[in-house]
Amino acid sequence: MDADEALLADWRDRALAVEAEVARAVVGQAGVLRLVTTAVFARGHVLLQGDVGVGKTTLLRAFARVLGGAFERTEGTIDLMPNDLIYYTYIGADGRPAVDPGPLVRHGEDLAIFFFNEINRARPQVHALLLRVMAERSVAAFNREVRFPHLLVFADRNRLEREETFEISTAARDRFMMEIAVEPPAGEAERASLVFDARFHDTDRLVGALRAGVVDHRALEEVGAAVQRHVQASDALRRYALDLWRATATPSAFGVRLGDLDDAQLLLAGASPRGMSMLLRAARVTAWLAGRSYLVPEDVRAVFAPVVAHRLALQPVHELRRPELVPALVDGILAQVAAP
Repeated sequence: MDADEALLADWRDRALAVEAEVARAVVGQAGVLRLVTTAVFARGHVLLQGDVGVGKTTLLRAFARVLGGAFERTEGTIDLMPNDLIYYTYIGADGRPAVDPGPLVRHGEDLAIFFFNEINRARPQVHALLLRVMAERSVAAFNREVRFPHLLVFADRNRLEREETFEISTAARDRFMMEIAVEPPAGEAERASLVFDARFHDTDRLVGALRAGVVDHRALEEVGAAVQRHVQASDALRRYALDLWRATATPSAFGVRLGDLDDAQLLLAGASPRGMSMLLRAARVTAWLAGRSYLVPEDVRAVFAPVVAHRLALQPVHELRRPELVPALVDGILAQVAAP
């Protein structure tokens, strides 16, 4: 057993323990928990999709506690400016102006999860700062470079209210490894628990009851890199992934059609090279969590929609139909592209 195998055999059990511990606070969301766990160990940022009150903040607070790192959240507003994430000013008790660190830099290197709620309510200038943080895990503040070596950014968009919103660009969406839908649980037992079990009515107590620091979040970069080195892809699997990539740009070449729309009428662009790299990163983590050191098509298919769908750029005339067209296109690609 080489060094990576020894490390990963132990860490796989820890990863599953993280997921199981978070599940004590977030019920009826097994698929969401697995995708977030995958993103955590693939070291990828995440867009969350879901209506208000479905538990997105609770989900992320729970992951931060179990990972043992700091959690911060900010709300997107029309008047939010980039510097508001870095510092805020106020009049102290002595009547003098004072400056304190903002939510992004308050915890320094210990920041594990930063949640940007309603990102489309913030101005593009704020998006630009966040993109730098996501890409470089650093920001200039207080005449020094503040680094976030263990940070993952999560963001969600307000889908219901469109007044005073700034939709994030295609290039910005491409920085996020996944877009994960968080819906209310479907099971009656889980729904009844959320409504009638008082344990779920106090979020602070609910999250505080979880076991803190099940893993050391400062080790996740090393573990994630070991997973990528350890899980192998066969030549057939590589060809399959490349066919999926081509199908995102020219679906009709693989027999995928949506009504009478041809590729040029429907799509501006398919998945990017970055997106396909992230697809394979997520697929390798999926294989590792399943106890395998090699990829199978099911690993790629399991994360294809969350990783690729938000990257598909439709012609502007079809953007309003994105919730209808993109899932159909993704399903068609998975159905038509032959798997080894």
